[in-house]
Amino acid sequence: MEKLRKIKALDLVIVLVLILIGITFRFLPHAPNFTPIAAIAIFGGVYLNKKMALFLSLIIMAISDIFIGYYEFGLMVFVYGSFLCCVLLGFWLKKHKKWYTIGGSAILSALLFFLITNFAVFVLTSWYPKTVYGLVQCYIMALPFFKNTLLGNLFFTSVFFGAFVTANVLVKKALKIKVVQSIS
Repeated sequence: MEKLRKIKALDLVIVLVLILIGITFRFLPHAPNFTPIAAIAIFGGVYLNKKMALFLSLIIMAISDIFIGYYEFGLMVFVYGSFLCCVLLGFWLKKHKKWYTIGGSAILSALLFFLITNFAVFVLTSWYPKTVYGLVQCYIMALPFFKNTLLGNLFFTSVFFGAFVTANVLVKKALKIKVVQSIS
């Protein structure tokens, strides 16, 4: 029971730190779409319980959008939904954790975000003609944002997963030292 409490407390600490990181990085000056939200969603899908993982990126977006400003509700649904897709990638990744599947998930999440959110822009706004040409134009105009999303996802996914693995190694090493010292 004590071990279960420690695990839940650790999950809560991780969630709070990730919320703080996610909100902070949305407020700091950054290239458009170069944020940690998708990486947090993937990471949460891998290491947190399902409920926490599903709500983590939504909470970050909702809190920061209060201050940044809301936009058209329909577009927000697609943006938030694309982050839920990232969590689903994390659920899959939980059983397939290799460096190349983590990297592939970062790339796939950027592609999903690009396809989903720009399709929503095409459908829900009057910015582009409702033709095949308009859809293609919408995606072409969004390519600079895709580049930033992709680079941000790769960077932040590497940081989160790398930090988590490093922390685990350091904790195990520290525990091993404590066990040896207590035996001596």
